[in-house]
Amino acid sequence: MPDTKKIRIFMTGVGGQGTLTATTLLAKTALSQGLTVTSGEIHGMAQRGGVVESTVLIGCKSPKIGIGEADILLGFEPMETMRALPYLRQGGLVVSSTEYMPPLSVAMGKQECPTIDDIKKAVATCTSKVYFMANQSIGLEAGAVQSGNIAMLGALCAAGELPFGPEALEAAIKANLPAKIQAVNLKALELGVKALNS
Repeated sequence: MPDTKKIRIFMTGVGGQGTLTATTLLAKTALSQGLTVTSGEIHGMAQRGGVVESTVLIGCKSPKIGIGEADILLGFEPMETMRALPYLRQGGLVVSSTEYMPPLSVAMGKQECPTIDDIKKAVATCTSKVYFMANQSIGLEAGAVQSGNIAMLGALCAAGELPFGPEALEAAIKANLPAKIQAVNLKALELGVKALNS
C-alpha cells in the first residue's frame, strides 16, 4: 500500500516480560488491516533479565529504526523507556510502564535505577505526548502479569496514532493467541484502553 503513512514503533523491555510476543501480535494486527509491515528484533537476550528491543514498522521496507526516527516508543519497563529515548523523534508518542523490572545491571548493583520522576522529566524533554501506566498491576488485575503488555498495546491502539483501533487488536488476539489465554488478554486489552482514557 503506497499510500500508507509510515509509522516506526520502537519497543523495549526486559526478558521474561513478553516483549517479543507483544511485537508479533502488533505486527499481526497491522497485517490483518492490510497494511505493509516489517518487524524485527534489534538485539536482546530473551532470557529473564536481559534487555529486549524490537521494532514494528508500518509502510516501511526496512525493520531498522535509527536515532531520532521512532514515531512511537513503547516501554514495557520504565528504565528501558528512558534508555531508548534517543530513538524517539521529537514530539513522538511514548507509552511506558511505571513499574520496574530491573535489568541485570541494576540487580547486580552495577547501575543505579532512576526514579519514575527522573524518567518522566527525561521523557518530557522529548515529547508532551506520553502515557504512563502500571502495566504489571493491570496485568495482574486481568489475570496474568504478562498480559500487562497487551494492556499497553490496547492503550497504544486507543491513542489514535495508529491506522487501527483496539477492535483490530481484539480480533488479532482471538485469531493468534491460544484459546486458554485469550480471556485474560482480552480483559487486559479492555483495562489498557480504560487506563488511557482515565
